[in-house]
Amino acid sequence: MKYTIKKYLILAIGSLIIFSGCSKFLEEPDKSNFTRENYFTKPEHAESIINSIYENMRNVLGGGFNGAPWMMLEFATGLANTELGQAQNSIFVRNLVNNSDNAYGQTYWTSHYRGIGNANLAIAKIPGIKMDEIAKKKFLGEARFLRALYYYDLVRIFGSVPLISEPIDLSSKDLYPEPASVENIYKLIESDLLEAEKSGLPFRDASGRVSIGAVKSLLSSVYLTMAGFPLNKSENFPKAAEKALDVINSNQFTLFASYDDLHLASRKNSIENIFQVQYLENILPSNWQTSIIPYNQGISNYTDETGAIFANKEFVESYEKGDKRAAEKQFYYSSYTLRGNRTQSKNLGGYYLFKHFDVLAQTSTTSSGLNWTLLRYPEVLLTYAEAANETGGPSATVLNAINLVRKRAELPALEGLSKDQLREAIWRERFYELSFENKTWYDMVRLRKAFNVSTKKFDAYVGHKFSYGPTLSEKELLFPIPTAEIRNNSKLKQNKGY
Repeated sequence: MKYTIKKYLILAIGSLIIFSGCSKFLEEPDKSNFTRENYFTKPEHAESIINSIYENMRNVLGGGFNGAPWMMLEFATGLANTELGQAQNSIFVRNLVNNSDNAYGQTYWTSHYRGIGNANLAIAKIPGIKMDEIAKKKFLGEARFLRALYYYDLVRIFGSVPLISEPIDLSSKDLYPEPASVENIYKLIESDLLEAEKSGLPFRDASGRVSIGAVKSLLSSVYLTMAGFPLNKSENFPKAAEKALDVINSNQFTLFASYDDLHLASRKNSIENIFQVQYLENILPSNWQTSIIPYNQGISNYTDETGAIFANKEFVESYEKGDKRAAEKQFYYSSYTLRGNRTQSKNLGGYYLFKHFDVLAQTSTTSSGLNWTLLRYPEVLLTYAEAANETGGPSATVLNAINLVRKRAELPALEGLSKDQLREAIWRERFYELSFENKTWYDMVRLRKAFNVSTKKFDAYVGHKFSYGPTLSEKELLFPIPTAEIRNNSKLKQNKGY
């Protein structure tokens, strides 16, 4: 967190402007013209700093022979596997022998605090720029949403972390801050999102920028989490239901007709994709394609086939009989054509992630324009169903929300369930629908529950045994604070058990 104002400016000025038209990818600003004195004086400076906040979302994604930080949240569920023996960071998490030297956790910490730093700078400086007041308000709404998003990850991953809401430099008294309470971090997250909700942003934005739909969707998720562990504030269930229902009733989003649309670049920022991390083929391509294909099986035009992450057999085979999501080349794939002969298919011996698979890139271009999805409409439907069921029990609107998700999966509608029965049905639906989207481990922690793939019931989180052996303990409710951060800031305390 040793970032001077000058360093934040470089992050802002040097960012690729990927949200305002493709031509701006190729623009190279003359950085020598910018100083601390003349920056934050023009509308384009406001746009530049806002774009720099978005940029940090990409740092935890990707893949390759060392794995990638986003995989940390999947291996922690016990539902993922790997063929990549050299990716020790993945293996440590998967086997529940993780430690504070894991580079995945360090990347989350560093990239998210960089995003927060740029958001703090934007929130502090944009109000003083002479520009259109409506545009200014929208920019500030984007900054507050993104700051909330970064803190929402940090507080769930690490627990009590420093809460920084003002720009800092090397002379700041808060350069090495005390960690804040989890409750106070959630207060800032909620406050930022409520402010963003009033910022005048459009309800949806086809360019991929923050929208009111994204704000309300994230708020619904935040309130659902606040209703669960560790805060256990059940008064947030109706708030979660209200924000999710706002999104549903807006009629701005709907489910894709086909699961194929999930991995089509042409469907970016549309229909059920509420908020995504932006990529563009041949310019800023998405870089996880080599991670989701089996190790050196010769099915891809990419030269690297890493087998870095795939689904546990037991999990995929636990889907309800007839569930379309578990069918071949829907959410998963177990066979594919060969690079040398596309008329010949090969059995791959496992269930790989088709949800994130770019067919065009894998078989032809080797440059993927797929976005990474952070908020999808099915999550909103299931958040509403869960929160509303907890608030008032089963109802027609609750059943309709979950049954929309089940209908697309070609499963029978649920009916006649008690509140308790419906609760577990909704949890199961979240595990199946949102698999491998960095949602499942967060759900496990807020519920203190883990899905048992054998019984298809939910075990207590602590004591739950993964299908391949390791058993969850209390320490796995959080990830360790990175070693380097504790070394640099003596006020930080390592999480229990690490």
